[in-house]
Amino acid sequence: MPHSPELIVGSYNIHKAVGTDRRKDPHRTISVIRELDADLVALQEVDRRFGDRRGILDLDELHDVTGLTPVTLSTRKSEAAHGWHGNLLLFRNATLREARVIDLPGFEPRGAIVADLDFDDLSLRVIATHLGLLKASRLQQSHRLVDEIDPDHPTLMMGDMNEWRRGLTCSLMPLRSGLDAVHRTHFAPSFPARRPVLPLDRIIGCTRAEVVDMAPHISPLARLASDHLPIRARIRISA
Repeated sequence: MPHSPELIVGSYNIHKAVGTDRRKDPHRTISVIRELDADLVALQEVDRRFGDRRGILDLDELHDVTGLTPVTLSTRKSEAAHGWHGNLLLFRNATLREARVIDLPGFEPRGAIVADLDFDDLSLRVIATHLGLLKASRLQQSHRLVDEIDPDHPTLMMGDMNEWRRGLTCSLMPLRSGLDAVHRTHFAPSFPARRPVLPLDRIIGCTRAEVVDMAPHISPLARLASDHLPIRARIRISA
């Protein structure tokens, strides 16, 4: 990647590779990820939720098709899992300095990946997560994730936030001091995939990792491959 203050990033709830046609097709999912043509991608629901929690995708095929590499996790829920609580973070043309996982509070088992990456001379902290279905749980989870935000370091949070509200009723309000979670965040309807109306999926930056633009990625394949559309954004990073 040439020296540039900008990155292309994406977030995608792949719904365990089960599409709106109720057909499971991991190859189709990988093709949609390729369409994003992103430097950094957060995925959700990449593992089975129960049993051996086996990962859904062929990671070798994913790398061959997209050039993206998974962030290495020393802790997973099982040896067969790709990620952490179904979250997986992918990158290319970067150096991984550190990655760790977090169990989030709340009624359902939820988690997050926190990774520090260097893109040439640009440093970025990325938080990839999938928040709970209940507002009370999302509030608890947002409070916990505040601890991972360094206001002096470019930070980006991506994932399925399960939140569509704005302003004071938004469960992401605890993040407002470190991220543009409420007042300046961009909204992109991503659910349901065939007729998106709810902005459940978010890419949220801070003053040093500014979301310049964000939109759902709409293609015939993306409308079929999952119940969520992927979202894609351009990020401007301050040194």
